[in-house]
Amino acid sequence: MSKNVQSAPVLIVGGGIGGLAAALALSKQGVASTIFEQAPELGEIGAGIQLGPNAFAAFDALGLGERARTRAVYTDDLIMCDAVDAKVVVKIPTGQAFRDRFDNPYAVIHRADMHQSLLEAAKESDHVEFLTSTRIERIETLANGVRVYDQNNRAFDGQALIGADGVKSVVRQHFVADPHRVTGHVVYRAVVPVQEFPKELQWNAAALWVGPNCHLVHYPLKGGEQYNVVVTFHSRQTEEWGVTEGSQAEVQSYFEGVCPQARQLIDLPKSWRRWATADRDPIAQWSFGRSTLLGDAAHPTTQYMAQGACMAMEDAVTLAECLRVCAHDWVRALDLYQRARVARTARIVLSSREMGKLYHASGVERLVRNDLWRGRSTERFFDALEWLYGWKHANCLSGVQA
Repeated sequence: MSKNVQSAPVLIVGGGIGGLAAALALSKQGVASTIFEQAPELGEIGAGIQLGPNAFAAFDALGLGERARTRAVYTDDLIMCDAVDAKVVVKIPTGQAFRDRFDNPYAVIHRADMHQSLLEAAKESDHVEFLTSTRIERIETLANGVRVYDQNNRAFDGQALIGADGVKSVVRQHFVADPHRVTGHVVYRAVVPVQEFPKELQWNAAALWVGPNCHLVHYPLKGGEQYNVVVTFHSRQTEEWGVTEGSQAEVQSYFEGVCPQARQLIDLPKSWRRWATADRDPIAQWSFGRSTLLGDAAHPTTQYMAQGACMAMEDAVTLAECLRVCAHDWVRALDLYQRARVARTARIVLSSREMGKLYHASGVERLVRNDLWRGRSTERFFDALEWLYGWKHANCLSGVQA
């Protein structure tokens, strides 16, 4: 380790949304970082992603609020429909009253556009270095820092280590080594040109169709030029966690019981990407001295709360704020960061599991679900969402002692 530990960079494993957000947040504190990405280029696969007001609060704290806003599509409503009878179960307006309540909008964006916004800002910073085609395989804890080794046994020293390397995190495996939990739920994602998307479903909304053991999602992207289509079902076979090419025949076989209006969505894409999903049980410790986890490496979750990327950006902003209030004492800062984030992110993981059960209810449970929000006022919906969408940089350490 160098004699002046503070002059060494922070080592960030993973160049996705969480890793880039962490680098940007640290740069605001004048801290240099090196991002290690195993892919030959920095980029994102996937399709659309939903952005709650908390995501925009994080964008603003990272200094790229306007950049991200220009690439987003702003929805008028959040809508849940019953995929069996096509009736509206829940409709939450996300217009001016929503913005006034949470100080930010609700929007949708292509995942690649979100990543690009973060990447552009990181490349403009003098504090961020990128190393692609670099897979970190080994970690050592030093007296005043960390050392990592890549696939070629090259060593890199840093003042701290952030594992932002996703759901199959090498950093988490080194420190925690806990098992993942395969859900058996399979997600198919695709993007469809607006010209091929049914006119009667061209809603300016994040729309959800809930059915027995399945659901479907659609919303506009790229200024309305495309529509994101996502379908989820309970697989009949034993699944292994991962991403593969999808089969239109497979996805069509799972939606026989849904109404024609919703079922037409699965006939639209020319090709699909297939995700066999998993999460992990929440853990109480993810900081270890000068090393910590962030984003999906810390709290991998299923998609039902639409908060995975939002939580990663919140993590990044909070971590940098902890470093500031702890006067750049990394051990204290990472302990504070963990205490500030564990309960909130665990609530997302556990709530997502429960929301998946609600979405996929059948029989009498479906009827109970459809009655849950009947007659609820818009203001009551807003009250119920305050814990989630009320997050801001200014309150990110609320309730924890430095």
